[in-house]
Amino acid sequence: EQLAGDLLPEATEMQRLGFEQPLLIGGATTSKAHTALKIAPHYDAGGVVYVPDASRSVKVVMQLLDSRRRAAYQAEVAAEYEAVRERRSRSGAGRRRRLLPYADLHRRGLVVDWQQFHPPRPRMIGVQELIDYPLEQLVEFIDWTPFFITWELSGKYPAIFADPKVGDAARSLFRDAQTMLKDIIRHRWLTANGVFGLWPASRIGANDIAVYADERREEPLAVLHQLRQQLSHEASGAPQLSLADYIAPAASEVPDYIGAFAVTTGIGADELAQRFRDQKDDYSAIMAAALADRLAEAFAEHLHQRVRQEFWGFAPDEQLNQEQLIREHYAGIRPAPGYPACPDHTEKATLFRLLDATRRAGIRLTESYAMHPAASVSGLYFSFPQARYFAVGKIGRDQVEDLARRKGVLLQEMEQWLRPVLADEN
Repeated sequence: EQLAGDLLPEATEMQRLGFEQPLLIGGATTSKAHTALKIAPHYDAGGVVYVPDASRSVKVVMQLLDSRRRAAYQAEVAAEYEAVRERRSRSGAGRRRRLLPYADLHRRGLVVDWQQFHPPRPRMIGVQELIDYPLEQLVEFIDWTPFFITWELSGKYPAIFADPKVGDAARSLFRDAQTMLKDIIRHRWLTANGVFGLWPASRIGANDIAVYADERREEPLAVLHQLRQQLSHEASGAPQLSLADYIAPAASEVPDYIGAFAVTTGIGADELAQRFRDQKDDYSAIMAAALADRLAEAFAEHLHQRVRQEFWGFAPDEQLNQEQLIREHYAGIRPAPGYPACPDHTEKATLFRLLDATRRAGIRLTESYAMHPAASVSGLYFSFPQARYFAVGKIGRDQVEDLARRKGVLLQEMEQWLRPVLADEN
């Protein structure tokens, strides 16, 4: 089963119980290096395979189910992971990464003169649904480069078509994708639903964001708990960033705002893929999943543009082409829980409660905080002009202890979810 998050305790228990099933690892907080270093050494009976996204899992499973191919494939993966461990060991030899004490971090955050900045007020406050959204409006927002990566064709779209090695395959694949995409839209094989919200917000404490129902800013609807970079930036002088830095602190009395969203184009995707598999057409099943993923990302891009121009309206005159959108040349950011700037997957639960995303849009969270349907995207909206994406990176136990206290959960639970970003010395 492919799950998001850290699976070290489960892998260890599976080894103890004598399991022999292969373990597929995927999700935003995992990586090939994390799988090779943290999980694979603790489960050797069935083998561990890192799968970057769900659309690639079919190919992996087919090799694992092939009795003639399985042993060779597992040996190939094991050798690759051993090479990863050796490279990491050599690169880390004699070097110890320095963590700053958590108590000192708030003094090293981004410095903003909030009295000189007036955050734009959204044109609407509250939550809005987008049900059965027209798929044809999303096509122009598709970023095709990751689509080719799904099929293990390396190259940037559209330059990949001229590549002497993979150009022919890329062109053929793209033609098939366009044919299926037209069928998906014409026959309404997939349904797109979305929900987004815009609310008054204030930073409280050093790393938390309070979200309010209205401008009275009384009892918060929710508190979004953020992490802060803890690996020292002293050499460069750069701030130790937290997403909370991009929201005006309550003490400044500057009215600020935040947004959130959840979108899916995956309603009907499982049934569509199964229909192709029943016809022994694995190629089309993988193609359908890959296109559903691309449409979901396109929906997130399209909705963010509408938020900037219409619903929040802080960039009403924005004129960006597709390349500029892909390169994120717009104002503001839309980071997602579970990704580098906010590696805590459990924050999705707060985001989904704020949006009532399951009832409004048909998107639910699994026990591992993965979204279902799989072709779904969620995140936050920040309008602060200097906001940029960053990676929190490794953090210390002292920061995890403080986060567990603020969230009101057990330290052990927080450590489990944040294991991929916990520094080794912690």
